[in-house]
Amino acid sequence: MSALITALTALLQDSKRAVAFTGAGISTESGIPDFRSPGGIWSKMQPIMFDDFVNSEDMRREAWRRKIVIDRDFKQATPNRGHRAVAALIEAGRMSEVITQNVDGLHQASGIDDERIIELHGNTTYARCLTCAKRYALEPIIDAFERDETLPVCEVCGGLIKSATISFGQAMPEAEMQRAERATLACDLFIVLGSSLVVYPAAGFPRLAKDAGARLVIINRDATELDGSADLVIHEGIGDTLGAAVGVD
Repeated sequence: MSALITALTALLQDSKRAVAFTGAGISTESGIPDFRSPGGIWSKMQPIMFDDFVNSEDMRREAWRRKIVIDRDFKQATPNRGHRAVAALIEAGRMSEVITQNVDGLHQASGIDDERIIELHGNTTYARCLTCAKRYALEPIIDAFERDETLPVCEVCGGLIKSATISFGQAMPEAEMQRAERATLACDLFIVLGSSLVVYPAAGFPRLAKDAGARLVIINRDATELDGSADLVIHEGIGDTLGAAVGVD
């Protein structure tokens, strides 16, 4: 393990513009469950498709009921050593952006500015109008729903309000995908942190980075389909591994 951390440290020191790509594995170390793993949330309940949310009041109510339950885990979570190590790399100017598949807002909570975070699957800590994109705080929405299951509608345009996450069947955010592609093509080191690299199109960015000439590091407890293409693969915890390489407790 010490040899792997030494190799990771050397790659970081040799890099001038690194990018992190984070998945569920970095947030499970903060106590947030992995939605897709065996025993995860989607193995216990069928995901609500985006079209069903839009077309059915019953499905919208079910979505908000589920959110209230799921948010209990999110609200208790705090950034861990892996999040802090990423934040330290960005603060030091050694990492340009973090591209994340996560929706928990823990990168922001670790001190990283929003402009450095590219959220491919949205963010569960607030809501947005599906029509005009006005942002809404969750607390008054949840309070009203828990009182009498009132479904939120936009005060500006009357559109449907939804948690600002990307649902199954919902289009990926075009602007964020373009930002992620630009960051990927500009980096010289691409570090995968806790992603199984099976959810596309997001999982295509590591291969894009490698094809563009960047070095590829994968830190994930389980093997991925890109392990054979990576310059360094570490099947250990993210916090202990990256924290040691960066010098963050």
